[in-house]
Amino acid sequence: LPKRPPESPGLSRAVPLPPEEDALVCSRANAEPARPEPSCPAGPLPLPAGPLPCPAPAPARPVPCPCPCPAGPLPLPLPAGPLPLPLPAGPLPLPGERTSRVGDRVMVLARSGLWQEVVNVPANQTWLMPEGMSFEEGAAFPVNYITAYMILFDFGNLRPNQSVLIHMAAGGVGTAAVQLCKTVENVTIFGTASASKHDALRESGVAHPIDYRTMDYVEEVRKISPKGVDIVMDPLGGSDTSKAFHLLKPMGKLITYGVSNVITGQKKNLMAMAKTWWNQFSINALQLLHHNKAVCGYDLGNMDEEYELLGGVITKLINLYNQGKIKPKIDSVWPFEQVADAMRQMQEKKNVGKVILVPEVPKEESKKEEN
Repeated sequence: LPKRPPESPGLSRAVPLPPEEDALVCSRANAEPARPEPSCPAGPLPLPAGPLPCPAPAPARPVPCPCPCPAGPLPLPLPAGPLPLPLPAGPLPLPGERTSRVGDRVMVLARSGLWQEVVNVPANQTWLMPEGMSFEEGAAFPVNYITAYMILFDFGNLRPNQSVLIHMAAGGVGTAAVQLCKTVENVTIFGTASASKHDALRESGVAHPIDYRTMDYVEEVRKISPKGVDIVMDPLGGSDTSKAFHLLKPMGKLITYGVSNVITGQKKNLMAMAKTWWNQFSINALQLLHHNKAVCGYDLGNMDEEYELLGGVITKLINLYNQGKIKPKIDSVWPFEQVADAMRQMQEKKNVGKVILVPEVPKEESKKEEN
C-alpha cells in the first residue's frame, strides 16, 4: 500500500488502535483501485447454507477507575439517623395472621408500667384479642395463661391420667392452670385454697380441694394418692418447695415460680423473708440422679424478649379460647381511685380469679350507685 497522506480535518477515528494495526489501515478514499483477484481454476468455493456465524466478540478490557472505590456495591446516599420504618400500631404478624392497625383491640405483655391510662410498648409485645373477648379478660389473659401453660406443658409435659397439685388454685394463675388441666383427658387435680373457695374450685374441676390453713396438704394428698403426684406447681417457696419435691412420684416434676411465703401481711416481713431463705429447698445433681425427679424454675419476667416463643404460646391459648375450653375468670374490677381496696382484696385472699384495675369506674357499677 502507498504511504498514507496526512489526515484531513474531516476524517477522524473513534477508537485509537495499537501501532501494529494502525500501520495497516488507510483511508478508503486514498487507497488504490482494487486489483482483480486471480480466479481459481476449480471455480468458486462452496459456502455453507444459512447465515454465516459471527465471530465471538473480544473480551472486554478492564478500564482502570481513577477514584478509590470500596469493594462491593456502591454506597447509596442514606439520610443521617435511623430510617423511619412504617411499623404497624400493634403486634407483628405471625404466619397466617394479618397486621394490626390503629384502633385494633390488643392484649399487652410488659414487666411494669401498666397501671395508667396510656402505655407505650413495642408492637411485638401485643397480640390481637379474639372476637368476643372483653378488655377485662384481655388484661387477665397473657400473664396468667402463659405462665400456667408453660409450666404444665413445656416443663411438666402433662399427659392423660396424670395428677397435679396446684397451690393457690383460686388465684389468677391457679384458675388458668385448672382450666388447662381440663383440656387433657382424665387429669386429677389437687388444689389448695381457703375453705370458703372450695365450692368454686369444685365447680371449675378441682377434684380434691384442700384447706391449707387447717389441714396438712401433704397428708391429704397421700391419703388419696399414696405415691404422690406427677406435677407440683409451687409459687410458695421455702419449706413448701421441699414438701413439694417429696410429694413427687418417680419421674415427677416440680416447677417453682414464686416465693409468696415472704409476704405474710400488707408488707414484706423481714422475719418471714429470713425464714423462707433459711428453709429454701436445695438439692444437688447427684441427689436428683438417685431420686428420678426434676426441679424447674420459671420466671416469665425474664422472658420478655422471647417474642417468638411467647407468641407461639399465645397462639395456642387463643385457639383454646376460641374453642371455648378456657376463659379468664374475673373476680372483681376496680377503678384506679380504689387501688388500695383492690390490693386488700388480694392480701386478705378473698378473690377467686383475677383482680382487675381500670382507669374509670365500670359503667354498670356507676349506674347502680346513681340508682
